Amino acid sequence: MTSSKLVTLAARIERFPIAGSFTISRGAKTEAVTVVAEVSRGGLTGRGECVPYPRYGETPEATLAAIQAMQEAVEGGLTRETLQAAMPSGAARNALDCALIDLEAKAAGLRAWNLLGRPAPEERTTAYTISLATPEAMAAATAKAAHRPLLKIKLGGDGDPERIAAVRKAAPEAELIVDANEAWTEADLEANLAACAASGVTLVEQPLPAGRDEALARIKRPLAVCADESVHDRSSLAPLRERYDAVNIKLDKTGGLTEALAMADAARALGFEIMIGCMVASSLSMAPAMLVTPQARFVDLDGPLLLARDRDHGLRYDGSLVYPPDVSLWG
Repeated sequence: MTSSKLVTLAARIERFPIAGSFTISRGAKTEAVTVVAEVSRGGLTGRGECVPYPRYGETPEATLAAIQAMQEAVEGGLTRETLQAAMPSGAARNALDCALIDLEAKAAGLRAWNLLGRPAPEERTTAYTISLATPEAMAAATAKAAHRPLLKIKLGGDGDPERIAAVRKAAPEAELIVDANEAWTEADLEANLAACAASGVTLVEQPLPAGRDEALARIKRPLAVCADESVHDRSSLAPLRERYDAVNIKLDKTGGLTEALAMADAARALGFEIMIGCMVASSLSMAPAMLVTPQARFVDLDGPLLLARDRDHGLRYDGSLVYPPDVSLWG
């Protein structure tokens, strides 16, 4: 990126309709709003996509502005290495980091994993998400997806034992993971964990609110518990060792693939299992995350499966199997 060739930066907001709606404990939405960054040089263009996360005060407009504010730095030779200190972690840096990696791989004539010295990703089974609803509605949605080997069940507080029991009855053979999205309380934590254990759930994700999850260290956990909102990048890992068994790595939280890969290495060194997760977005968001899958026990990259339409040249999904990206998409 130090060549005298002109480097340009472009960014835009894109919208993808969701098939039906996507509901978690914090609300529902009917479209995925993403921000795409494109860095071009010498006739080549690298792309990256991010999803601004309202939970952390991000908006599409502010994220777009944050990327556009990097115009001068990009023109001055910004690299993915110098980017890490130039922007805070979050969605905006993710889009730019992935775009820079994509461009660097294209310029070198290498796949991104070869460029970064990482194992080549292979096809993996992804979780498929069942949105939060009444036990009856969730059972009906689960029955339609019962053939899938791994289901991720969104829970939301009151009535969760009934929801998970109904889901298990509708999908007796599937492996189940649960995501409470911070909706449980210390008062109902043990009862809800016990209900999940009774239904054969493998993993419970973020049962308590971030910053108020100390109770997880004081109880005997009957199944593995995974941090999501409580964990962001490498700096947040060490304090969670007594509370969680696994961590959900999402590129929009880490601020890009560069930090996500470093975080995965650090998490494994600390003894955490790894989930590689996603927001609801197009295949361009999922593609870089595929490079983390060789280290992951759980893969949750079903975002495009929840859309009414994906972008062109999207990832290949065969049932619940997701395949590495083609060069026409990314990397």
